Amino acid sequence: MMISCEKAANICNRHQYREATVWERIQLKFHLTMCKTCAKHSAKNEKLTSLCNQAKLTVLSDEEKRKMKETFSNAK
Repeated sequence: MMISCEKAANICNRHQYREATVWERIQLKFHLTMCKTCAKHSAKNEKLTSLCNQAKLTVLSDEEKRKMKETFSNAK
């Protein structure tokens, strides 16, 4: 039942983006109760996610990215 730290980190990252299954979340919770290193990683991951959500970060649209590439290509 115990998963590796590598798999726990992967699930932790997927959980951050709400991509982890219920079973993976159960496995992660169990692992975090046994592994304090991963528990610290998970806590830092949650804090980072919270800070990013509070910052209301946005990304460029595909059109904006295309225009930016064109601008840099024409500048050469």
